[in-house]
Amino acid sequence: MQRETIRYRSDRDMAEDLLRHPDVIRVNRQIERHEEAGPLGLRRRLLGTSVRLSRAMAPDVHRMADECIEKLEIKIPHELYVYSSPQFNAACFKPEEGNLYVMFSSSLLEGFSDTELKFVVGHEFGHHVYDHHSIPIGYLLGGSQRPDPRLALDLFAWSRNAEVSADRAGAWCADDLHGVARSLFRLASGLSDEVIRFDLDDFLRQVDDMQVAVEGAGQGAPREDWFATHPFSPLRVKALKLFFESELMRDDGTSHENLDVGVQRLMSLMEPSYLEGRTDTAIAMRRLLFAGSIAVANADGNVSENEIAAFEKFFGKGEFDRGLDIPRTVESLEDRIESANVAASQPQRMQVLRDICIVAAADGCAGDAGRRVLDTIADGLKVSRAFVSQTLAQDCEPD
Repeated sequence: MQRETIRYRSDRDMAEDLLRHPDVIRVNRQIERHEEAGPLGLRRRLLGTSVRLSRAMAPDVHRMADECIEKLEIKIPHELYVYSSPQFNAACFKPEEGNLYVMFSSSLLEGFSDTELKFVVGHEFGHHVYDHHSIPIGYLLGGSQRPDPRLALDLFAWSRNAEVSADRAGAWCADDLHGVARSLFRLASGLSDEVIRFDLDDFLRQVDDMQVAVEGAGQGAPREDWFATHPFSPLRVKALKLFFESELMRDDGTSHENLDVGVQRLMSLMEPSYLEGRTDTAIAMRRLLFAGSIAVANADGNVSENEIAAFEKFFGKGEFDRGLDIPRTVESLEDRIESANVAASQPQRMQVLRDICIVAAADGCAGDAGRRVLDTIADGLKVSRAFVSQTLAQDCEPD
């Protein structure tokens, strides 16, 4: 099913983990008890504070909704509403009494073109399709019993990943990268074409500047970025550009695996770097990178100066200890792979594997022995060996 195929894997994996968290289970049970006592009154509030858009009143909006519903294979009655606001905004609510409700601001309906609006409609339906409402992030973060800091970080990171999935649903419906990008630009800037001329390439350069700033600081994202529920709009556009260039949208596109690694790298611009992070996930990723790098560097029985330099790019100058017990480190690789499988999502594991490939290719291209180690790591991480081939091919291309 296409709608499940295009869902961002980090969103799916993190959601599955969060739904097993005791605090999430506890809050969901509390919500269920309230719902069993009767409807929470969502429809009544919408009818009282906004205008329901009938098919006679808004035939074009309903046509777009119908097309998105068909593409996303949604099977639930829905109602569309509009409320007065100068801000571009939209929202999809958790279904109540078997109905789905989507609300738009008046300025968004008035100011967006058909393609831009179709992306927004598909995005909001995407939140329902991927059951994002099953993780009650608002209750968890805003309730009287606040979650522990680690759960809070996971909730914010999941929320950003969920937006990537919803963006893909909207892009799948709109099928127009430029229109989708212009929609996100307008949501971010609040501007119309009458004020400024949108330029996709200029907008995407913001991502390049962000990457330079993060690398220049030598650390992960600033702490305030960790607590954002949405990715920055330039990151969302860059992630969608990768999506449109992938095999999910075109027959000759890049692989799904490379798409997810590319998006993971973008999302990491708003997260603590796994090289410095203290979460279980970051520690598992870092330990895997350490042992995997040593294993591929030593695959031919000799660790070269270039391989040491590549290793120290990740772990710091002078961090390669020539007194290191290499056989013992290599022997620990299997356990570290298992730990990464438990703690990290597939795109995160692929990110580490890609970094290990950098060490493997430090002397030019990975030799046969190094390639065998990489394939073993890929198998253990449940990543296609083709991903290793593609990564090494990119690294070995002539300048």
